[in-house]
Amino acid sequence: MTETLPIIDVSALVAGKPGAAEAVAREVGKAAREIGFFYVAGHGIPSLTIDHVFDTARRFFALPLEKKQEVAFALSKHNRGFIAMKGESLDPSKPADLKEGFNIGLDLAPDDPRILAGEPFRGLNLWPDMPGFRETMLDYFARVLALGRLLQRAVAVDVGLPEDFFEDKLDQSLSTLRMLHYPPQPPAIEEGQLGAGEHTDYGCLTLLMTDDVGGLEVRKRDGTWLAAPPIPNVYVCNIGDCLMRWTNDVYVSTPHRVVNRSGRERYSIPFFLDPNPEAPVAAIPSCVSEERPARYPPTTGAAYLRERLSRTYAPGMIA
Repeated sequence: MTETLPIIDVSALVAGKPGAAEAVAREVGKAAREIGFFYVAGHGIPSLTIDHVFDTARRFFALPLEKKQEVAFALSKHNRGFIAMKGESLDPSKPADLKEGFNIGLDLAPDDPRILAGEPFRGLNLWPDMPGFRETMLDYFARVLALGRLLQRAVAVDVGLPEDFFEDKLDQSLSTLRMLHYPPQPPAIEEGQLGAGEHTDYGCLTLLMTDDVGGLEVRKRDGTWLAAPPIPNVYVCNIGDCLMRWTNDVYVSTPHRVVNRSGRERYSIPFFLDPNPEAPVAAIPSCVSEERPARYPPTTGAAYLRERLSRTYAPGMIA
């Protein structure tokens, strides 16, 4: 098993060069079947844009708690807003995570029919009283969503589907952009408590950008842990459970965790690419055979996300 995560240069795919999807598909497919994680270089998102997002995150988390609570997660029920320190348990068998966060979803107008109808996960974003916050986050959301959709084109090619198979299943997606802040791990913590407990991600692909503080660890097939150190201006990408389900377990959603042993504050910005709420999630035909029958019943993007989030948050926090 690999001892380092593979690095995949997607610059040709971003540039739209002929044959790029096929070339990237081979590399993504290999990583997705083995470790389930890889680095993404050549993504085309400017480093200044990324730096600005991190600066904005630091300013937000530096606000007094009462200001952050004005946009609290509990006010939304649609997976948006501020999650206080120890507000979630990614490993429900362990003490709550030592981190705080802020979630942003697809930005819709107050009079959007989906909001008026009360559709799940179709709530308004909650915006703190910070100049430029909304504009910065929505610009970044759009950029990383476009990158995720490009990578899904490579996924489609790899599993024998038309390159645009996922396009109409991601054009109004339930994707979530998160800002996360991990304080230095205190000397005295509860047994088994981590910055982020061992877990797998729920969606299709996760695109993670971190600061220069390490802490991400990936569980290999033999049960040992592999460090995934940050590389400047390079994303860590991993397969989520929804895509693993879509590929009938051909792709692997790998458990991972965050352990902040650095003695420093750690900031990260993950983007979770989830399908449209009504998108049918059923085993891709090329991933089903007599030897590998479909392992999961069909579901939808919204039903699957609700099922997974309900295990992480207290009852009543998710619509």
